[in-house]
Parts: sequence; structure tokens; C-alpha cells
Amino acid sequence: METKQTELIERAKIITEALPYISRYRGKTVVIKYGGNAMNDPSIIKTIMQDVATLKIVGVHPLLVHGGGPEINTLLKRLNISSRFENGLRITDAATMEVVQMALGKLNKNIAAALCTLGVNAVGVSGQDDGLIRVEKYTDGTSTDYGYVGKITDINCGIIRELSDKGYIPVIATVGADRDGRAYNVNADTAAGAIGGAVQAEKLLYLTDVDGVRENENDPASLIPEITVSGLRAMIADGRIRGGMVPKAQSCIQAIECGVNNVLILNGTIPHSILLELFTHSGVGTMVVPDKKNKA
Repeated sequence: METKQTELIERAKIITEALPYISRYRGKTVVIKYGGNAMNDPSIIKTIMQDVATLKIVGVHPLLVHGGGPEINTLLKRLNISSRFENGLRITDAATMEVVQMALGKLNKNIAAALCTLGVNAVGVSGQDDGLIRVEKYTDGTSTDYGYVGKITDINCGIIRELSDKGYIPVIATVGADRDGRAYNVNADTAAGAIGGAVQAEKLLYLTDVDGVRENENDPASLIPEITVSGLRAMIADGRIRGGMVPKAQSCIQAIECGVNNVLILNGTIPHSILLELFTHSGVGTMVVPDKKNKA
């Protein structure tokens, strides 16, 4: 009996310790980018959905942005369509673009449905809907043709605000459209940064399968708890950040410059990483913050 009572008291302490953080984020928009291996483990998927639902229930306005690399890869392999990457971006021909739309469309509705089973309302939409993610063909100034890869030119927040105001969690699949309605594959990290900036999010969380930004990518002990925008730029320039982490780092910078207060890269495979980050002292992952302004 005494042991059970002690356990209940400890649970109550955890709840009360979270109250100041719940108050801080109540009524604020938090954008969550969901992807990587965090999407592969059913037990982890469950805790992520529980975390997002909890945010909504306590008065935070979560907005979920997702890609679907593993699902796209699986479907491409099943259809015997080869795939390759350049600078962290998938080369997307017409056939691959169709697969991207199929894979992300299915995943989008599954995520929304999973959230609805947890007592909250969620609606899955695509960046093509209502011009949510407007793009043009991406080019990096080299001879590489990335095919149907889109560069974001505009975010239409109308549908996002309407869903959120009516009590829904918007779940956004990162397929964009150009002015002629053609579909383009959009890097999900980049899309999350652009959306976070457009909705002036209080915080943007990147859930991935790494702990955050490391000074040495092969050394887990070199995790950087906090870094400024200029520090992140320096790591990209000298190659300490490379490959698939480059679009993620660049989107962190973009989000900060567009008005997001801070951005976090954290390991989504840690159970309840969202709640640990938002509602505890220690937090997890790497926080990206604006450069300090020089005092006059």
C-alpha cells in the first residue's frame, strides 16, 4: 500500500512540475516535423502521437509536418524504380513523383487517423491543397537536374489557421504545387522551416533519428546542446554538417530568420521526446537560437 502511494505521489509531482511549462506554451503554435526512423517503430510512433495529442489537450496548438522517406523507398523498391540523392535531395523524375504522392498521401491520412483515436481532432492535408506550399522548380546553379523537386516560394497559412481555429491538428504532407498546378517533391525539413516561419511558431521541433548536431558526426559525446545561427552556418561551410543534415540545418536557419523563437533538432526515437523537451527542465537535442545582437 505504501509503495503504491509513493508511486502516485511521484506521478503527481511530475504533473505539477510540468505546469509552468504548460502555461508557457498554452495558446502558442508548436510545429513538429516528423520523419526518419522515428516513423518505423510502432511503439515510438505511438508515443509521438500521444505527445502531439497531449499538447492539443493542454491548450497548445500543434502542427505536424511530415515527409516519408522510408515509405517512399519501400514503394520505389516494390515497383523496381531506382532512386538517388544529390546534396541530401532525392532526384525526382515523373515516375518517382507519382510514388511520392502515393506514399505521402497514404501516410498523411494514417497519421491523422491515429491522432483521432487519441481523443483529438486532426485533418490531413497536402501542400497542394489551397496553395498551401507554393513552389517553383528547384535548381542549385549546377548542371544537376533534380526533376520534380520544388523550391518553396510561398506558404499560404489560410487553411492552417482555419483548421487550427476550429480545433483541428493540421497534418501536412510535403508535396507542393507550382502556379500551373504541377506537383513537386519538397524536402520536409525545408517545408517545416518555411511553415514554422510563416505561422510565427513559438517553437519548431525536428524529430529525427539522431540526437542533434554534433561537433563530430561520429562521436555521440560531441552533441552540441545550443548553437547560434552563425555557428550553424560555420559548420555547414566547413563541412562538419553535410549530406542529409544540410537541408535540416538550413531550414533551422530559415525558420529563425522568419520569426520562429527557437528551433530544436531532437531524437524522435526517444519515447515521449516531445514532452521531455517542452515540459521538463533539461530538454533533449540541440537548440538553434538567433545570434545575439550587439549592444550599441
